[in-house]
Amino acid sequence: MRVLGLILLFVAAAAIAGGVFYASRAQAGGASAGNAPLTDNGETSNDKGTLKSMISNAGEKATKKEGPRYSKSGYDVTPLSQGKIDLLARKLTPEEKNVVLAKGTERPFCGTLLDNHKEGVYVCRLCGLPLFSSENKFNSGTGWPSFFQPYDNDHVAYHKDGSLGMERIEILCERCTAHLGHVFDDGPKPTGLRYCVNSASLEFVEKKDGKLELPPESQPLKTDTAYFGGGCFWGVEDLFQQVPGVIDAVSGYMGGHKANPTYKEVCYTDTEHAEVVKIVFDPARVTYKDLLAKFFKFHDPTQLDKQGPDHGRQYRSAIFAADDKQLAEAKAFIAEQSAKPKFQARKIVTTLELAGQPGHAAGFWPAEEYHQDYHAKHGGHCAIPSDDD
Repeated sequence: MRVLGLILLFVAAAAIAGGVFYASRAQAGGASAGNAPLTDNGETSNDKGTLKSMISNAGEKATKKEGPRYSKSGYDVTPLSQGKIDLLARKLTPEEKNVVLAKGTERPFCGTLLDNHKEGVYVCRLCGLPLFSSENKFNSGTGWPSFFQPYDNDHVAYHKDGSLGMERIEILCERCTAHLGHVFDDGPKPTGLRYCVNSASLEFVEKKDGKLELPPESQPLKTDTAYFGGGCFWGVEDLFQQVPGVIDAVSGYMGGHKANPTYKEVCYTDTEHAEVVKIVFDPARVTYKDLLAKFFKFHDPTQLDKQGPDHGRQYRSAIFAADDKQLAEAKAFIAEQSAKPKFQARKIVTTLELAGQPGHAAGFWPAEEYHQDYHAKHGGHCAIPSDDD
């Protein structure tokens, strides 16, 4: 009986090892999120910030309207239907189903990917969505594959887990809800996080001869890029982010003669750059002409070198076409709009030119981090004129 008791004790300890392995270190240096209690809304009470923001973002995802969702890296992360999940689950072994579908935990030091040190990407075993990179893998000593950050934060969902008599944060595939494991606040720099993942939840795609050939289900969408300058980029970015089919919107500078300019240089010196928003979009859901129409609604194309209360060359109305096809389409669109009665008295002054190549002074240069997602961080909207026509 003593032997049986020891065996049962070992199994129970293994099941929660991911949450208590660093207990002594956490107690010495302050409670970790893996051991800290969760508040009613799922945030860690010690509020270090990182895990709190993850749970907060997860709540925002849950309240989004129905429709396609995209990740920053260009993947379709729209939740799969139960029928699709059931179909994909047919390929799983009983052991994999226990982990992926029934939220089980494989035994420590037994996973096939624990000691994998090859270069590549770890994708979801169920749907193929890239979840972790070999570049972010580390040896935690817990007995499960560990990573300090995901392939893309938008690819992982976070849920409050009160099973096993302790409060933890469960991680799942954002697209198919496959159970992955748990995340704890005791990992290495730069994130300080430890994504403790079951090997059974992952498949590894190895990089060979410097090339990573992902299977079709693990590849990003085929996207296009557009560049628009319509005054303060905070508001333009915020509005385009709300357009269905837009995957990402990044504030930056474009069209000048200074490489990698700063905000102060653009505002107070003659760089000739405009405040521009780089838009990555899914052409299957929103066309370039659709974006041109939105652009003319999001700002006033008749204001020369200003937009609302903002004056200066950097606030000019500008379109930077990514290629000759966009250039022709934008030229035709401006001509079409110019013929409308509303633009007879006040002429369109929007400039149009080909976008500079990456790395060239006139190309797109991302703005400083504090400018990115400004309204998402601070709320509110810029007073950008719009046309309801």
